[in-house]
Amino acid sequence: MTLPRFPQSRIAAVLLCGVLCAIEAPAATPCDGLLNLELPNTRITFAQQTPKGNLLGPFDRLVKDVPAFCRVAGVIRPSKDSEIHFEVWMPESGWNRKFRAAGNGGFAGSINFGDMAAAVRDGFATASTDTGHSADGVDAGWALGHPEKIVDYGYRAIHEMTAKAKAIIQAFYGEAPQRSYFAACSNGGRQALMEAQRFPDDYDGILAGAPANFWTHLLSAGFFGVEAPMLKDKARYIPKTKVPAIANAVLAACDVADGVKDGILSDPVTCHFDAATLLCKGADSDSCLTAPQVTTLKAIYAGVKTAQGEQIFPGSTPGGEDGPGGWPLWITGPAAGRSLGFAFGIGFFRNMVFDSSTWNPEDSNLEAGTQAADTKMAADLNSTNPDLKPFEAHGGKLILYHGWSDAAIPPLNTVNYYRSVVNTIGSPETGSFVRLYMVPGMQHCGGGPGPNLFGQSGAAKPGDAEHDISTALADWVENGIAPGPVVAVKYAKDNPGNPVEMTRPLCPYPQVARYKGSGDPKDAANFTCASAAN
Repeated sequence: MTLPRFPQSRIAAVLLCGVLCAIEAPAATPCDGLLNLELPNTRITFAQQTPKGNLLGPFDRLVKDVPAFCRVAGVIRPSKDSEIHFEVWMPESGWNRKFRAAGNGGFAGSINFGDMAAAVRDGFATASTDTGHSADGVDAGWALGHPEKIVDYGYRAIHEMTAKAKAIIQAFYGEAPQRSYFAACSNGGRQALMEAQRFPDDYDGILAGAPANFWTHLLSAGFFGVEAPMLKDKARYIPKTKVPAIANAVLAACDVADGVKDGILSDPVTCHFDAATLLCKGADSDSCLTAPQVTTLKAIYAGVKTAQGEQIFPGSTPGGEDGPGGWPLWITGPAAGRSLGFAFGIGFFRNMVFDSSTWNPEDSNLEAGTQAADTKMAADLNSTNPDLKPFEAHGGKLILYHGWSDAAIPPLNTVNYYRSVVNTIGSPETGSFVRLYMVPGMQHCGGGPGPNLFGQSGAAKPGDAEHDISTALADWVENGIAPGPVVAVKYAKDNPGNPVEMTRPLCPYPQVARYKGSGDPKDAANFTCASAAN
């Protein structure tokens, strides 16, 4: 048999490639061998193969059904006062050659095992960090007297974690991830926008939910404009027993405006609810509000302004006031000064702005507090820069989403940020790499009376771009397919193991979902995306 003859030049090229490829493609490092990996300002403290099963996470929370993976933990110290704990998890088999990092809610303080486990189940290598301190997510005591830790929390920890995670992934698999994604909500949404703005080359696709990106104004307005007045003047406090009456009055005024009476406001900015209609005509009761309580309600909806009329932060939109994730949790609390909004505000001003564990609301006021917060904290905590051209130049894609019934972060803040991007770089250019989805009836990152699961961070992922916003983002990044409407699902008791109660399309802003006029209004097929009413 005569063998085929190859040109000498091709033989040489093949031989040369064999040598160079061996040099350029380093061998994979066994999991336990990563304990000796040297990275700048970093010490690897743990590296071990972890079998399939359940895992005990921070605060003794059980994370179930995690596939077998290589678990690496370490500490990063970019400053003398930094101690950024992080973990990197890499699937033992079935790696999709991608990296998806998880963010943190609130004041952070723990590694996000839940979202990491979801990423590994989906075939991603993943990472998360405590952002430089260990604490409950509502506790900001760690920040008092530690400006470097505030910098870590603000932006440095996520970037450091990202760089170290990519190096560890490359060492373990012998190749770098082909694509990198970041997905998170709330403070995690702030982290997401911080990455897009400060470190545009870190990620290819970013999913930012309900971003607390205008941090200083969010907490200043909520604390001095709503929470502190209710604490100072008990007559202004709205007890949680009155919230159902507010919710019912809003629905009575606006529910049918979108053509469907279903307890959901599809476009709540068109709802011009008059708080004065709830003023008690006789004796005070849970079905009405006193005059001071009406004043508070108006402030919640209108937002907070300076004496000169300049808005510090937008107010809450009508709809979804009641329920487990609504106003009784975030705004009213079980008593004045006991809501989550108050807890975040007092923690921020005591430990970050005024450096005093005994500071109280009477020591400042709205305008002075806002100015102090901006002067000291805006540079480290706010991610409001609308110039995303560097992220676009990297080839990055950004999807924002926010629930219209969010009681924690008024949703118009995200609309305002999106508009600032459009105003800065233009509408056609923004549309080539940024999308915004506003979710009717969804509260903070999930929950609420409307369909609220659509593949966002931590949610069950159907796996197709029409029902899964994470897959839609990946399609955009990897295949150039821009996302359109995404169908959200409402399960009974918001449990994916229960029957589906309702589906509804989420439309790219500024479009909204409109009922076609016939068919089951609980079926997304009977809605279409249309221009919002003026």
